[in-house]
Parts: sequence; structure tokens; C-alpha cells
Amino acid sequence: MIFQEPLTSLNPVYPVGEQIAESVRIHQGLGRKAAAVRAREMFDLVRIPEADKRIGQYPHEMSGGMRQRVMIAIALACDPRLLIADEPTTALDVTIQAQILGLIKQLQVDTGTAVMLITHDMGVVAEVADRVVVMNQAKIVEQGPVEQIFHSPREA
Repeated sequence: MIFQEPLTSLNPVYPVGEQIAESVRIHQGLGRKAAAVRAREMFDLVRIPEADKRIGQYPHEMSGGMRQRVMIAIALACDPRLLIADEPTTALDVTIQAQILGLIKQLQVDTGTAVMLITHDMGVVAEVADRVVVMNQAKIVEQGPVEQIFHSPREA
């Protein structure tokens, strides 16, 4: 799962690389060395530049966009079949939002992972989604292909 605000989701007292490694040690049973290798691979996968330097950084030492990439790396490190992204572009500037959305789309293609995107931003929906489920007061009120929902919505 990719949480809405990575700064509050990441542990402030552990380097980000260790947080990725911990996730694969716990969920895949890898040893320390193999988990560290996997963490480094994930930095490359999510396109974090200067990975050898950044893998030892703490969350507060990274930009919002880099922290969100770390969250994506943690979420994908155990090869999930479904990735849930809860408002992954909240509090990011427009340029970084576009980069994160592009990254999620590309990773979906590259890894074959299904993505469930939770958002209030219909621009993000139009850019990323294939299908849409519209909810109102915790009830599904409409669902279908993006084109159908945008061109002939039942809910206003």
C-alpha cells in the first residue's frame, strides 16, 4: 500500500533503505544481505537517483517526491499482485505529481501489478485509470470505464 503522506508513514529513526529491507526480511524471509540487495534494486526500479547515497538517508532528508518513491518501493518490494495507492500525489507539486503518476503507470506495465488508486482528484483519474468506481457516503453509486463515467456520469 502507498499511503497518502509518506513523511508520517516512514519511520523517522531508520534509513529508508533499511525500511525497504525490513519489509522483505519480514514478508519474504530474506536474510540481511539479500534484503539489502533487494532494497537497492527497488531504488533503481522506482528511479531514485544517486541510489547508493540516498539508501542511507532518513525520511526527513528527502524531498516529498523522493519519499513517495520510497513508499512505492516498499509497497512493491514483496511483489504484490495488487497495489493500493491512497492519494499518492497529495501535497506534491504538479511536476512531481506527474512524475509519480507516470512512475505508477510504468510500474504497472513493467510488473503486471494491478493498481487501485484512491483519489478525489478527477484529473488524476482521467490520467491514470482504466475503470472508475464512484462512491458517495460509503456506497458505490457508479462504476465503469473512465470514458463512460466522464462522458455520461449518473452522479453530478
